[in-house]
Amino acid sequence: MAYPFAADPRPTVLIGGRGRTFAPAQTHSPTPRQGPRRGPFVSARAGARNSEGSAHSGLFDLPEIQSRPDLYGALAELERLIGLGELKTFVFELVAFVLVSERRRQMGLRVQPQSYHMVFSGSPGTGKTTAARLLGRVFAALGLLPRGHVVEVERADLVGEYIGHTAQRTRDAIQRAMGGILFIDEAYSLARGGERDFGREAIDTLVKAMEDHRERFLLILAGYEREMEEFLATNPGLPSRFSFRLRFPDYTVEELLAIADLFVEERDYRLAPGARAALERLIVREKRKFYPPFSNARFVRNVVEGAIRAHAARVLREGRMGPQDLTLLTVRDVEAWEGGFGGEGANERGPRW
Repeated sequence: MAYPFAADPRPTVLIGGRGRTFAPAQTHSPTPRQGPRRGPFVSARAGARNSEGSAHSGLFDLPEIQSRPDLYGALAELERLIGLGELKTFVFELVAFVLVSERRRQMGLRVQPQSYHMVFSGSPGTGKTTAARLLGRVFAALGLLPRGHVVEVERADLVGEYIGHTAQRTRDAIQRAMGGILFIDEAYSLARGGERDFGREAIDTLVKAMEDHRERFLLILAGYEREMEEFLATNPGLPSRFSFRLRFPDYTVEELLAIADLFVEERDYRLAPGARAALERLIVREKRKFYPPFSNARFVRNVVEGAIRAHAARVLREGRMGPQDLTLLTVRDVEAWEGGFGGEGANERGPRW
């Protein structure tokens, strides 16, 4: 079914001009894992369809990649994400460049150093944080970063209360990210306080570190597309320091339903046919109501969790605790979300994806 307000689900890659740390997995299997996974995008089922409708595109199934278990494991997980087709192509080209550069170096050919700082722009729940964590694993497996961990911060983690405090807090965050990725969500908030705001001190500190330590850490700035463009324009030194700008459009209704299926499945529930149709109607309505910005996978996750709570209250009242009763989410459960503790807040809150 086509929806006139649904954005192109594929990220566009433009090449050119609260303090949480996520470490990469220690070991990765050379084949995609088939068990349940955390997060809204990764299928827990063998043969799950990707954004192009196929179970496995084979984009990363090359001997040069498969011979590196850590790299192939991260890329296999990336390939299993719902949607994000052009992000996957971008990562493949990035991996290809690094591998071919290694071969050129071995043959005595020149290899130009690259800067990999990035800007991610898009609405909440479109996969920006998930992409950053997977990129950390990919960069570590390629030897571009020693650790590949991701340090996630926002304005409150960087901006201090007096002169000099902000620079020190920002340097501390950069130091924690050395060997990995510093991910700043809603980065444009650093420039929203006016000329006397300490946020500009954080920007200046970041710009200097990007140049002084360009091979020791990777900076990713994330936020809404328009605000990110305005933010980059606030400092003449910013735009040229980001080699890659990736846009993450909203998910289509079909992709959000697939994400909902995964949320339900990884929690050992299943949707009755009527419940899935009710969820589809709810997604369509909310996309029209909140677009933009619509919180995508975050919204779907909150609805599913609300339906599960409504299900628990229903089966307890009815005294029905059989296997079928404990796993089946009905139309009533999904629709109860609207009249319960869900509502508009479910489209605005929750962890980053």
